[in-house]
Amino acid sequence: MVRPFRGNLTNQINNPNSMKESDLYIPLKQFLELQGYEVKGEVGQCDVMAVRGEEDPIIVEFKLSLNLSVVLQAVDRLSLSPNVYIGIPRHYKIHKQRKRKIIKLLKMLGLGLIVIDPTIKTGCVDVVCDPITYKPRKSKAKLTHLLGEFFQRKGDPNLGGSSTRYGRVTAYRQRASAVALYLNKNGATKASVISQQIQEPKARDILYNNYYGWFEKQSRGIYQLSNTGKEEMARTRHPI
Repeated sequence: MVRPFRGNLTNQINNPNSMKESDLYIPLKQFLELQGYEVKGEVGQCDVMAVRGEEDPIIVEFKLSLNLSVVLQAVDRLSLSPNVYIGIPRHYKIHKQRKRKIIKLLKMLGLGLIVIDPTIKTGCVDVVCDPITYKPRKSKAKLTHLLGEFFQRKGDPNLGGSSTRYGRVTAYRQRASAVALYLNKNGATKASVISQQIQEPKARDILYNNYYGWFEKQSRGIYQLSNTGKEEMARTRHPI
């Protein structure tokens, strides 16, 4: 495990756009040497190897941006040592939400991430995450919800990986569709009658909440299709 460190750099790069992967080496070398490592570059196929006593060596693969190529390289280095890091320059910006997912992926793969800034005299080397044995926390609530949706859904109406432009067919959408089909065929009807006729105990809630905008209240307890609902029925044989 390596620790974050801020120190003076001998390599100053004025234009980040002209940066090379090798520009990241000297700051990282200084950073590791201050922690007692002997550091050498381009050992075999490894960009950086650092050794300290009898510990497993640290291996670092440099890239100017995070991509699949460097991830695959780093995974390959795990056959040499459990202490494998990816090193990237600080000027490479990652969207905050995407950054969390990337770090989670690296942890799952057992990889570490180091951010290096060689563009200023007082530069920095920050260890974002160390290689660890990752065990994701299981969410029983989410799994229960997914299984509920799975078993309540009738048939298999969605083509996996297809566009959701018109909305994914969920179990709730299927129940609302049954109500819409009844109204389309029978016209304005009392909610309790619909519930009895199609054996849908939540018909009143579906009509009242009107999640898809398909329904409108005609009078007390009586509903009919809205213009949106009529358009939906005209667009498809069955509302989806």
